[in-house]
Amino acid sequence: MSAPLVLSVQSHVAYGHAGNSAAVFAMQRLGIEVLPVHTVQFSNHTGYGAFRGQVFDVAHLREVFQGIEERGLLPKISAVLSGYMGDSSIGDAIIDIAQRVRQANPAALYLCDPVFGDVGRGVFVRPGIAEYHRDHTLAAADIITPNQFEFEQLMGVTLQSTAHAVEVARRHIAGTGKTVVITSLLTPEIAQKGQLATLAVRAQQAWAVHTPIIARTPLPNGMGDAFSAILLAHLLQQRPLPEALQQATASLYALVGHTQDGQRDLPLIEQQAQIVQPQQQFEVVAL
Repeated sequence: MSAPLVLSVQSHVAYGHAGNSAAVFAMQRLGIEVLPVHTVQFSNHTGYGAFRGQVFDVAHLREVFQGIEERGLLPKISAVLSGYMGDSSIGDAIIDIAQRVRQANPAALYLCDPVFGDVGRGVFVRPGIAEYHRDHTLAAADIITPNQFEFEQLMGVTLQSTAHAVEVARRHIAGTGKTVVITSLLTPEIAQKGQLATLAVRAQQAWAVHTPIIARTPLPNGMGDAFSAILLAHLLQQRPLPEALQQATASLYALVGHTQDGQRDLPLIEQQAQIVQPQQQFEVVAL
């Protein structure tokens, strides 16, 4: 049986591990074949302050997608993964290729990591991207993996508790088969325990994994990119959602834990064993 194939559409940096520079290796390490398509090519993550490179326009992406389709690959794609877009104008092209993949392979998934902001930094992308995700991507995606800041912006709420997060997520799911995964969840009752939570919600079930907070200054780039890729890889390897959530959370915790203070990127190559077999597991709790 051939390995699952993922079309991964997100940013690329020459130096460091963010976007496809984090996601591709993580998925490959877990036995997934990847078709990487870059929305931008930068010298390094924008979090460094200075960077060079360019955002690719929608015509560039559509041409690459067309070439992939001409190779007869769409029926073989198990999932589309999208992340940092660079500009809202390419959103239609990403949703269009996800729909074309689904037409060719109805079992294919579309996982969107709506990368546009975080606590402290606020919105760090071009104007219109957050709104595009809210108005278009949310309806198209089978799985979304926002952090708490992004989820609150998308839903227009401030989360008061884990129960409130589940309620808001289910409002979005509205009885469909969609999945909402919220990372870096730090509502008051979680913060009191000195923890972070990662929450997965479906129409009838929800699970949470709690981990201690790791203090790193600055926090490394690419955490959400790596998490979403690892989560998707486990799902495509037929792991149940709670198990995939547990494994992806444990891998990211280990990678962040091995990141030295002052280091801006996850040690993906040096600590690649943590992608496959993280050194510490945390209980996944059904809510």
